[in-house]
Amino acid sequence: MFKNYLKVAFRALGKNKSFSGLNILGLSLGIACSLLIFLWVHDERGVDGFHAHKDRLFVLYEREISPDKVDADYENPALLGDELKKTIPEVRAAVTIDGDDDFTFRGNDQRSGERNGDKTIKAKGGYTGKDFFSMFSFPVLGGSAATALSGPADIAISNTLARKLFGSAKAAMGQTVRRDLKTQWKNFTVKAVFDDMQPNSSLQFEFLINWQAFYAEHPWMQRWDNSGPMTVILLQPNADPTRVAAKLTHFLDKYDARPIPGYHAELMLQPFDEMYLHGNFKNGYLSGGRIEYVRLFTLVAIFLLLIACINYMNLTTARSLRRAREIGVRKVIGATKGSLIGQFLGEAILLAILAMAIALIAVWLLLPAFNSITGKQILLPFTNGLFWLEAAGLTLLIGCLAGSYPALYLSSFRPIAVLKTAVRTGTGAVLFRKGLVVFQFALSILLIIGTIVVTRQVDYIQTMNLGYDRAALLSIPMEGDLIGQYTGFKEQALHLPGVQQVTYMSEPPTDIDDGTVSVEWAGKPTNFQPSFSFASVGYDFTQTMKAQLLAGRDFSPAFPTDTTGYIINQEAASLMGMRDPIGHELNVWDRKGKIIGVINNFHFGSVHDPIKPLILLFVHRMEDGHILVRTNPGQTAQVLAGLKQLSRQLNPAFPFTYQFSDDAYQRLYKSETVIGTLSHYFAFLAILISCLGLLGLAIFTAEQRTKEIGIRKVLGAGTAQLFILLARDFVLLVLLAFVIAAPVAAWAMQRWLEGYAYHAPLSGAIFVAAGLLAFAIALLTVSYHAVRTALANPVKSLKAE
Repeated sequence: MFKNYLKVAFRALGKNKSFSGLNILGLSLGIACSLLIFLWVHDERGVDGFHAHKDRLFVLYEREISPDKVDADYENPALLGDELKKTIPEVRAAVTIDGDDDFTFRGNDQRSGERNGDKTIKAKGGYTGKDFFSMFSFPVLGGSAATALSGPADIAISNTLARKLFGSAKAAMGQTVRRDLKTQWKNFTVKAVFDDMQPNSSLQFEFLINWQAFYAEHPWMQRWDNSGPMTVILLQPNADPTRVAAKLTHFLDKYDARPIPGYHAELMLQPFDEMYLHGNFKNGYLSGGRIEYVRLFTLVAIFLLLIACINYMNLTTARSLRRAREIGVRKVIGATKGSLIGQFLGEAILLAILAMAIALIAVWLLLPAFNSITGKQILLPFTNGLFWLEAAGLTLLIGCLAGSYPALYLSSFRPIAVLKTAVRTGTGAVLFRKGLVVFQFALSILLIIGTIVVTRQVDYIQTMNLGYDRAALLSIPMEGDLIGQYTGFKEQALHLPGVQQVTYMSEPPTDIDDGTVSVEWAGKPTNFQPSFSFASVGYDFTQTMKAQLLAGRDFSPAFPTDTTGYIINQEAASLMGMRDPIGHELNVWDRKGKIIGVINNFHFGSVHDPIKPLILLFVHRMEDGHILVRTNPGQTAQVLAGLKQLSRQLNPAFPFTYQFSDDAYQRLYKSETVIGTLSHYFAFLAILISCLGLLGLAIFTAEQRTKEIGIRKVLGAGTAQLFILLARDFVLLVLLAFVIAAPVAAWAMQRWLEGYAYHAPLSGAIFVAAGLLAFAIALLTVSYHAVRTALANPVKSLKAE
């Protein structure tokens, strides 16, 4: 029996090649897109999930509660990790982690025979405690995990960095590397070499230095009222996280007793492997993060599968008339309804198997491009047995879901009716199929509106006025001899063709994240302790940035008192209640000076957040930071060549490196750009698959109305009238789908845009454009078959059974 059903299934596929092709194409597209999304979702959810102790690893975040607001972030006092180990028995190990910066090292490459100090390498890394490698599951290739960072001069480096500096991991052990501390070089001993950190780790370091070195370089961080690093703890095997969390709530009360009425700080626990996806805060509590994109695209994958399954239902029932007599004959010779349902479900499952095979090939071919878009390194897990079980389960689910309605519908034909007369479809069945098309197009319109909104927001971010001109602005790290020779560098750089202005800044203009509450001014309320962002700058800062001075002036060597002066932004002036700030005195960290200028509010971080109050102070000699160079449009290449030559002359030990402010700004919104790009592709494929389903319904309707159309033609109906008759219903279906989808899309997109302090407006034009696009695509889909039916010979139509 099974063999016979299999023969019938293959015969049905071969007999209706065009419909079989459309069915397989629709299912293949839906499955391929869904597989790509599910692989991406699996990769996202798997970040940090490989650590052996993940169930006992927790990251701490701090809630700062003030009378006027509640803030939260992962920045903790640097002393916290060691203190937790001493005072809370449930804490087995703890580390404080700081830094994700590019540092410069020198080492000895034994392969080339270079002398120690001749080879300069830039690497990204930071500082952490000695428990790091015993807490996290990063393989150690050389040395011991227990002693890798036990001394203040110890360093652990990655396998790649070891090969660059010393030729191999083995050769690196015990060697000395010298790190640039801006004013001097400091020696560190390689005590361990760890395997390169994998993409599924949220921590990405090429080197790690013992935590005591951090204190030596940042002595002010040994105070409880200074925060910055991140703290991670490992609990004892039988420890209760709830009890530990209760002990941590008021842990800081006895250490950070700031004399601010109504202020206190609380520590909260979060599983470490949840931080990557749940890393945003709102009103002092965790509030989403990348998990929003994971949930969004999980829904998109489900939508695409549903659209593909509905497409199969419509196309299969559209061919039901061709198989009506076959079903009648089978029933006459004894076939039961159950056996017929089994047959048609089997055909659907067979089709799903073929579609899955094609989809897997498509995913394998598309993965390199998909990885390029998403920045992932996803592979199809062909050797993973669980993957094949999941694929088989998905195939079975799709086959049963897609084949359920056609099986029930086709098996319900009465043999006498189908053998004697043509099949007529009941009102309920017609409404059900139309409902499927409405559902398909509603999902597609949702994706179209979402794609338009995301694209507009990405474009808005990329083109919005930031308050300064980021075009043709590049930054050069201030390191090595450039620190002492900045004045000479600036003088010579200004003589290069194409250079407009030069200044320096302690942090890049797209990432000013230093803050302080130690700001005093006349008339400040007693219990008012707001936080200010701050940055150190040099002469000609506003001119180089092309920022607007609203009052006062820029720092100038013509005014010796500017060395203690301040420039503030509008937000800072408003916060301090100053209508005319020029000449008012500020005291920042006991550094008294007068406000000499007010600059316009400019964005120095993500537009997810509102602009913060900013204080700019002049520093005569910068020992760290970035040189900012403003170039003339069209002369960038010429300027870079000149700057490279100048850097080689003044700073020969360091390679010339730079970055454009535009590129740094774009990296802030990498996730939005990826989401926007993927949305384009998936929305297009969703509407394509939906159109296949609409085509199926158009064919079914035309076949049901063959004789009606013939009679109308005989009575004088023209082609245009018949076209309108056939197309009108489908246009109404798309209109109904739009009415359903538009309010849902408006609610969802408004919520998404609320995550940005600055966003493009959610205008009605977006919905009109999406509706017109769906309308036009639907009309084009049904036009061909409607015109073909309208032009058919009425004699043949009336003879049709």
